[in-house]
Amino acid sequence: MSVHPSLKTKGAVSERRNVLKRYERINVLKAEGRYKDGDRAWGLPKTKPQE
Repeated sequence: MSVHPSLKTKGAVSERRNVLKRYERINVLKAEGRYKDGDRAWGLPKTKPQE
């Protein structure tokens, strides 16, 4: 059985993602000094991906 052409990927993601995983957001906030160890992991402020 073959994969439909619309579902095939063209290799790795070529564009930058605009949504970060929770651990990535925590790392960004730590780098900015807005998150300390022991703070809640839920309800984090929005962050932009680093360029």
